[in-house]
Amino acid sequence: MESFYYAAAVTFVLLVSLHHLLMGRRKRLPPGPRLAFPILGHLPLLKKPLQTTFADLASRYGPVFHLRFGSRHAVVVGSAAVAKECFSGDLDVAIANRPHFPSVREVTFDYTMLTVANYGTVWRTMRRVATVQLLSAHRVSIMSDSVIARELRAMVRRLARASAAAPGGGGGAIRVELKRRLFELSHSVLMEIMAQTRNTYSDDADEDMSKEAREMKDILEVIFPLVGVADLWDYLPLLRWLDVYGVRRKLADAVNRRNVFVYKMIDAERQKLEELERKNSEGGADDSDEKKGMISIMLSLQKTEPDIYTDAFINGLVANLLGAGTETTSTTMEWTMTLLLNHPHVLKKAQEEIDSIVGSDRLVNKNDLPHLPYLHCVINETLRLYPAAPMLLPHEASTDCKIHGYDVPAGSMVLVNAYAINRDPAIWEDPEEFRPERFEHGRAEGKFMMPFGMGRRKCPGENLAMRTMGLVLGVLLQCFDWSRIGDGEVDMTTGTTGTIMFKAVPLEALCKPRANMSALLQKI
Repeated sequence: MESFYYAAAVTFVLLVSLHHLLMGRRKRLPPGPRLAFPILGHLPLLKKPLQTTFADLASRYGPVFHLRFGSRHAVVVGSAAVAKECFSGDLDVAIANRPHFPSVREVTFDYTMLTVANYGTVWRTMRRVATVQLLSAHRVSIMSDSVIARELRAMVRRLARASAAAPGGGGGAIRVELKRRLFELSHSVLMEIMAQTRNTYSDDADEDMSKEAREMKDILEVIFPLVGVADLWDYLPLLRWLDVYGVRRKLADAVNRRNVFVYKMIDAERQKLEELERKNSEGGADDSDEKKGMISIMLSLQKTEPDIYTDAFINGLVANLLGAGTETTSTTMEWTMTLLLNHPHVLKKAQEEIDSIVGSDRLVNKNDLPHLPYLHCVINETLRLYPAAPMLLPHEASTDCKIHGYDVPAGSMVLVNAYAINRDPAIWEDPEEFRPERFEHGRAEGKFMMPFGMGRRKCPGENLAMRTMGLVLGVLLQCFDWSRIGDGEVDMTTGTTGTIMFKAVPLEALCKPRANMSALLQKI
């Protein structure tokens, strides 16, 4: 009997010690809401859009706080100082992984796409190909002179012709759904860069999208809303087993359509490469990499490194860059035009700068961009207020680490609220106002922004995105006058699903050729 009491006492002491140990560990986590639901954690308490909910929680719990998404720890960072800490030194490596969600697995070939792959050999290979063959400063400069300029002229030509055919005489204002036009252009640029192929678009037709762009847009409109960081489908196995809401079915259908789309590009490039090699063997072809698209270069590498550059690898990288690159760039340009329509004095000031620097005898080109500082201020202010990925992409701690002095267990998700940081009143005066002048004359120098992320997982497409946005917005403002439809301001409501901050209602505007550009528009 005594041995029983002794064993019970020892067990009690061990349990109490374990309890205190666990409580001690729990106390070292960042602060956060005490109320959490069984199984679901804090998920039922989170209202969308998440970036505004997280900003509210940060005002209560501080620049770093802790939540539970199901059984997963989540640490949310909401200050510039802590964000800099996260993406510096050893901590940048410690949180360089990506969290794995079932919905993401469905659309990324088991997490092997560039944006969602864990930090390691496969990710480094994909990033190297993307940065060298598509997104390097040299490639972006070449593309600005050829691909972007050509696609931009085609869009301007279609808008001018649609205006000329408008009722009531030539040159009238036409109603334009800008997101579709901007998506078409961004998609066309990436298609040509990757596969040196142009969308099948009848230039004489009054259409705003090609067949290929419509197909990709339809696919992405299924995928993006269903892939997030706080969707119940990812945390409750029962919802996945029963496929409640049809998420798995919808994603599988979208991925199948995307595979058909991308493999068609790959097969076409393979045929062109074989023809090029045949001609080269006869001494009649230039097979330098600068003359090839990204897919063709990877197919060439496939011959020497077949285990790395598989068709699945190429498919994943192309699908990732084509989808993410098209959607984020076109969305940011849509927000920019929305802000300009709601602030016509800013729009006019940007046009006056373009008129004084470029004139009306030619279109804005890449060499003009360094001399259009106010246009650059407009783009920066848009990125501050409406970053395409307001929470960036989620990170995951691969090992136990510390953020701002708090313990972050391995496997924790780390979210950085760029939206809140960009609107921090401690950094930005009147942060909710659209005021491009805040970036003039180096006034914003030293102020922290990260619209493309930071550290090892920073978006590699920043150069291409900034160049594309500068050229597109510059030419649209140079060639056309833009005005709102109706008397009220354009609705600025944001979407509530996915990781990209879409505009809830696609932007429509009135577009009319500017009188001083009529002669040039007739020649384009």
